[in-house]
Amino acid sequence: MRIIIGGALGRMGHEMAAAAEAEGVVVALGVDVAYQGQEKPFPLAGGYDRAHAQADVLIDFSGPDALPELLTFCERENLPAVLCATGYVDAELRRMEDAARKLPLLRSANMSLGVNMLEQLVTIASRALGDHFDIEIVEKHHRMKMDSPSGTALLLYEAAKNQLVNGAKPVYGRFGRAQPRQKREIGLHAVRGGSMPGEHEVGFYGEGELLLLTHRAESRAIFARGALKAARFLANKPAGLYSMRDVIAEMLAAEI
Repeated sequence: MRIIIGGALGRMGHEMAAAAEAEGVVVALGVDVAYQGQEKPFPLAGGYDRAHAQADVLIDFSGPDALPELLTFCERENLPAVLCATGYVDAELRRMEDAARKLPLLRSANMSLGVNMLEQLVTIASRALGDHFDIEIVEKHHRMKMDSPSGTALLLYEAAKNQLVNGAKPVYGRFGRAQPRQKREIGLHAVRGGSMPGEHEVGFYGEGELLLLTHRAESRAIFARGALKAARFLANKPAGLYSMRDVIAEMLAAEI
């Protein structure tokens, strides 16, 4: 398999290149707006208007601002794309949906296989316990993380909320709230500090019992390996907008 890495000079770009080398995947090209002649063991371009390479899938870890140029390039080259950035706004999501009518695209707020299995477990637990237990989500990340709560925390919130009979509303911390916890709340709490790659905990708090579902990222390499798994999944798929749920579903089906 041959890939193009979007955001090739960033932290996750470095992780993607290392994971590709470890798994025998060829990096046909790296694209990064910060490119100014830096050397890599693969070709680099400063933008998609200057990008030319034969590849099977593009994997993007840059940011939402790159999306318009990236999708135009993929449409021109008929190239599937794995979109790993977070923070997309509604207009960008609509642009994605439009492109997915012509191309296979996969978007996920978190590329870790473990996190996406956690989402499945949260869905099951919420369906069984959610209307009788209180649900709280705590996410922890390094001090440099820009968005809060994390895209993964929001992913887990949606997984829980969608299983509750009467739905739920998010509560972001409880500073200044002089009232008991309400029944239809799901708390989301963010911790920032140090160099922690990421930890997500979903707690189900019942009367006299507590269930904690936790995922801890110990290395950013897990996100690169998950992105490669997604790229292999996507390479021969028809046009459509996929997620890591589809990757997990295919993995589970293969085990049956």
